Amino acid sequence: MHGQFSLYGVYIPTLLGLMAVAYLLKGALRHALTRLGAYRWIWHPALFNLALYIGLLGLLVALLRRGQP
Repeated sequence: MHGQFSLYGVYIPTLLGLMAVAYLLKGALRHALTRLGAYRWIWHPALFNLALYIGLLGLLVALLRRGQP
């Protein structure tokens, strides 16, 4: 994983970009789970959302590392 990338001359840490993507994915998944009614079965929704975010972030980091030569 590269340490940073340039966005119009501004260097941004790769992890920050991955965190933003994971946040957007979590929002989409949360919306889908809400529409399906899954949150009725979840004991602590805020804790579940945090775990979902951390899991997605870990998955993105692992996928990015796997793609490196």
